[in-house]
Amino acid sequence: MTMLAGYAAFVAGVRVVLFYVAAIAAIVCAIDWAVRTRRINPFSRVARFCRSWIDPLIAPIERLILRTGGNPSSASWWMLAAVIVCGILLISLLQLAGGVLQQIVFGIQQPSELPKVIISWIFSILRIALVVRVLSYWLPVSRYSKWFRWSFVLTDWMVIPLGRIIPRIGMFDITPIVAWILLDIVQSVLGIP
Repeated sequence: MTMLAGYAAFVAGVRVVLFYVAAIAAIVCAIDWAVRTRRINPFSRVARFCRSWIDPLIAPIERLILRTGGNPSSASWWMLAAVIVCGILLISLLQLAGGVLQQIVFGIQQPSELPKVIISWIFSILRIALVVRVLSYWLPVSRYSKWFRWSFVLTDWMVIPLGRIIPRIGMFDITPIVAWILLDIVQSVLGIP
């Protein structure tokens, strides 16, 4: 149990560090945005600092914005959004790993419950695949790319039959949400934590 408590303290520490990183990123991105929109003199020390240190970090996002026809002055805010989303994903992955660690300890302590733990993992993997599938709809990436293909392979058996029954609502496909709800129902009926 001390291992689980240590891991929980580690995740709490990472959460605090990520909060401060996001706060610093918000300040830096606001200053860079002010320089890009000429609210701060472009020949000042702050502007030179931004051009030499911050702009190289934001350059990949700026190129992506330019390719999609966006305004490059908004690259700072997109960078802040990327920092926040990456922080949320990191915390989510750490919590997922903590849950797996907790289930492993539980499975070791009570070997008779090991099949329930494995079935719970299967449900968790299916939920992750559904989330990745939905993300692939939002991104300009083919479903056959190596990053997303696995999610379609794992979830097609649920989503395709539901798609035949449930119509789209405008441009929105709600079948992954229905599949998620059905997974919850099946998991609760089976009594799997």
